[in-house]
Amino acid sequence: MIIQIDTREKPKAIQKILQDFREHDVKFYSSKLYAGDYMNPKKPDIVIDRKQNLSEICGNVGSSQELHDRFRDEIIRANDIGVKVIVLIEHGEGYKTLDDIKFWQNPRIKNHPKATNGPKLYKILHTMCQRYDMDVILCDKEETGAKIRELLDDNRGD
Repeated sequence: MIIQIDTREKPKAIQKILQDFREHDVKFYSSKLYAGDYMNPKKPDIVIDRKQNLSEICGNVGSSQELHDRFRDEIIRANDIGVKVIVLIEHGEGYKTLDDIKFWQNPRIKNHPKATNGPKLYKILHTMCQRYDMDVILCDKEETGAKIRELLDDNRGD
């Protein structure tokens, strides 16, 4: 398998992912992607947009209308060319499904009482999944490389 990695992925942040790829003989290269962070060139109709935790996705969709619109517009652009976006959130701590996000306690709420909480984040993401060709998957950081390989596998039937 070959995986294309968007050039905006910071090398330091993805060291463990790249190590996983090397250990499993996955070839990879960096090149700008139209949407998302990871793609299998043999399956260009699926991209993975990796988020380092729930706080990051919360910042993308729940902190301001401008950032929400930017994220949504990226999903729409991908959908317009027939590409499904899988948002892969490396949160861990028992969060495995979209439904689990309902129970997330945003650490910012202590100092910013109006910060987006778990139920609101769930509602935003659930609505986006229903409106657009988008899935949300959560995993532990140690599983990210394996999860990317699984989701982009040449032989995976979608």
